[in-house]
Amino acid sequence: MLLECTGRMGYLRGDEGYDADRLRNLAREAGATPVIPGRRNRKRPIRYDKQRYRGRHLIETAFCRLKGFRRVATRYDKLAAKFLSGVALAAAIASWL
Repeated sequence: MLLECTGRMGYLRGDEGYDADRLRNLAREAGATPVIPGRRNRKRPIRYDKQRYRGRHLIETAFCRLKGFRRVATRYDKLAAKFLSGVALAAAIASWL
C-alpha cells in the first residue's frame, strides 16, 4: 500500500470512500491524523476536522490538472521511473501555467 511507503506527514485527507478502520489505523501508525468523514451507515459517528477537510479540493484540483496531460492520464510508460518523471514534468508545467 502506498501509505506504508510515505514519510512523515501531519494529516491524511480523504473523502468518504476512504472511510475504513484499517486505513485510519495505518495513518495513525505513520504519525498522521486522519481527516476523513465517516459514512452515513456507521454505527458510531466519526469526528473529523471540518476546517482541514475543506482544503481537500486543492488535492482533487491538482489531480485533475495532471490528468489533463494525456501521457499521465493513459499511462503509456511501462516503467514506474519513467511514469514518475512524466508526472513530475506535467506537475512542473501545470504549476508554471
